[in-house]
Amino acid sequence: MAVRLRLKRTGKKKQPSYRVVAVDSRKPRDGRVLEIIGTYDPRQEPSAISIANERAVHWLSHGAQPSDTVSKLLTISGAWDEFRTQGSSGSADSNAEAAQAAPSEPAPAPTPDLVLDTPETGADDSPEAAAEVPADEPALQNGASEPKSLDPGEAQ
Repeated sequence: MAVRLRLKRTGKKKQPSYRVVAVDSRKPRDGRVLEIIGTYDPRQEPSAISIANERAVHWLSHGAQPSDTVSKLLTISGAWDEFRTQGSSGSADSNAEAAQAAPSEPAPAPTPDLVLDTPETGADDSPEAAAEVPADEPALQNGASEPKSLDPGEAQ
């Protein structure tokens, strides 16, 4: 289910007020919502915005996509910055926890008798050496079986 954070219109005609809600993206604008996160009243001067930042961060961390207007409201309320800092510090915390959970002993070094014999590669095997070595015979042209001799004394 794709969750979006968007506005749900409430209020009388010509006097809109909105609720900031978490809703399934396939639902209609004023349809059933998952959770009411806050309110927005654009008619007051200055506009009244009240958003539960912890709930907004919760939905954002679970993959909810905010609409353009709601993302601006989240920036004003500080929830967007809180979400961004939680994402960067959250990964650092999880890395720190993983480091603490790892054993403090280093891995034992492999013993010499476990090392497999590998053939040594010579200079002839490298692609650079193959590219530098000129060909002994000229390349065959158009499917010819033998190269043509280029002696000046022979007639062509």
